[in-house]
Amino acid sequence: MGTSEWALILVIVAVIVVITVLIVIRRRRSVDGESSSVETKRPSRIGRSATALGASLRRAWGTGLDDHTWDELEEALLGADVGLEATTSVVAGVKSAAPETPEQAREALATQLRAELGDKDRGLHLEGNPAVILVVGVNGTGKTTTIAKLAARLQKNGNGVVLAAGDTFRAAAGAQLETWGDRLGVKVVSGQEGGDPASVAFDAIGSARARGEDVVIVDTAGRLHAKKNLMAELGKIHRVASGDRDGVDEVLLVLDATGGQNGVTQVREFSAAVPLSGIVLTKLDGTAKGGIVIAIERQLGVPIKFVGLGEGIDDLVPFDPDSFVADLLEQS
Repeated sequence: MGTSEWALILVIVAVIVVITVLIVIRRRRSVDGESSSVETKRPSRIGRSATALGASLRRAWGTGLDDHTWDELEEALLGADVGLEATTSVVAGVKSAAPETPEQAREALATQLRAELGDKDRGLHLEGNPAVILVVGVNGTGKTTTIAKLAARLQKNGNGVVLAAGDTFRAAAGAQLETWGDRLGVKVVSGQEGGDPASVAFDAIGSARARGEDVVIVDTAGRLHAKKNLMAELGKIHRVASGDRDGVDEVLLVLDATGGQNGVTQVREFSAAVPLSGIVLTKLDGTAKGGIVIAIERQLGVPIKFVGLGEGIDDLVPFDPDSFVADLLEQS
């Protein structure tokens, strides 16, 4: 074999080595990126809703501040689903700060919005043995997926989890939860289709206690909040799951952020059936009008505890009011 042929072979080998190294590096970066996704994701990134409100505020600020500015500001906040009551209060607060420039107005607005959210307790309090989380909400809000995300989050914190497939009225619900259970490696306790969901919750709690697991997450039927008999049944599940205690550890309502002011109605109706301890707001990564957070907390006092930002198993993050307000006003 001639010198030129050997040279060609060496070049080919060198190219293959370089390509292999690049592939390895790329895969390693991908894995590292996935493993740190929870830490690097901003806590309450709300996507296009922030862009929409920011654009409206730019129009409101214009090149200066005048009487027209306040009308534009009010319209922008109402358009973001902040709600009439909160909007009136926020605009009055911004005006009372007497800003002289758009930047000062923006700072005053951020202060007012942050004040609306207050300093509520947004943590999970899991003290039972096992602790019980009851998850409620209407169909289509992402309730079952949220349960899986919450289970994964608890697992990462060292908790053993059991899932209770309490939505016995929708055949696909139990199968969907079983699929997630297989993926996460957690036990799923199910009942017969059309059976008593309260008994499923009872059995799941007993199973968790026998297995030495820490937390039971109970799924419930995606009931319409206007159906009184179904809401009464939800109350029964809560009583059974409470056992000899005053209540379960957490009752979380999964709410679709794209539903706007209808979300306020859902919170009010579910609160009448069970004592809500917090809200998980889903679909904030889409076209949601993020101001609904403020409307809910002002009118009903139930804290937003988590937000769903996507379909990934790590896309459930604690709600951070400071980051939320920053994101909401980012483009202004």
